[in-house]
Amino acid sequence: MTAHRARAVFVTGTDTGVGKTVVAAALVRALAAAGARVAVMKPVASGAERTAEGLRNADALALLEASNVPAPYELVNPFCFEPPISPHIAADDAGIPVDIDKIRLNFEALASRADWVIVEGAGGWLAPIGPDLAMADLPRALGLPALLVVGLRLGCLNHAQLSRLAIAESGVPFAGWIACAVDASFARAAENLAALERQLHEAPLAVVPHTAGAASLLLAHGAARLAQRVTDLKPPAEVASTL
Repeated sequence: MTAHRARAVFVTGTDTGVGKTVVAAALVRALAAAGARVAVMKPVASGAERTAEGLRNADALALLEASNVPAPYELVNPFCFEPPISPHIAADDAGIPVDIDKIRLNFEALASRADWVIVEGAGGWLAPIGPDLAMADLPRALGLPALLVVGLRLGCLNHAQLSRLAIAESGVPFAGWIACAVDASFARAAENLAALERQLHEAPLAVVPHTAGAASLLLAHGAARLAQRVTDLKPPAEVASTL
């Protein structure tokens, strides 16, 4: 009998505030609407509110709300820090180093009960999460392909190309990219989209508004293609021993 193996993808972005959570939550809803059991994970988050249950990050809560696989908050977001600052500084201030082994165990627990796991990063691809760790180390350790969210705003052409090159340099498979309209006043958006297609050598899986209502667009245009893309990709080599 073949062991159950959930499909999974790591949602990263060209920067902070480019729509990663909007896209990740919409993708969760789209896959769930297609009949899949979809778990979610936000391994590291900085910027949280104190509640009676403990620290809670808004992005992690949004993912949990979209998911149809119930899970304890601590399983979904094992490293949650209160101040909205770079995770490596927040972790150092709290005296709680980010532990990739713990993240891996949580991921495996979520994957065991799901068909899909959508994992959202924080910040951009190389955002530091510890003295010798970056966000890029998480998908490498978990064996996940990267889905790049490109925020459509001034500077996106440079940021998208740098992010794409960094993903390739990390040895992580590229699952494609999604454009997110984060700036309603962005001039010449169509020309910039065309330039992104040339520079990234492929069309986006979807172009979505920076709103929670993006789910229908992803369902119609992106989720099925992403599912096939992830199925066809080979996972990166396990590199946890080098971290």
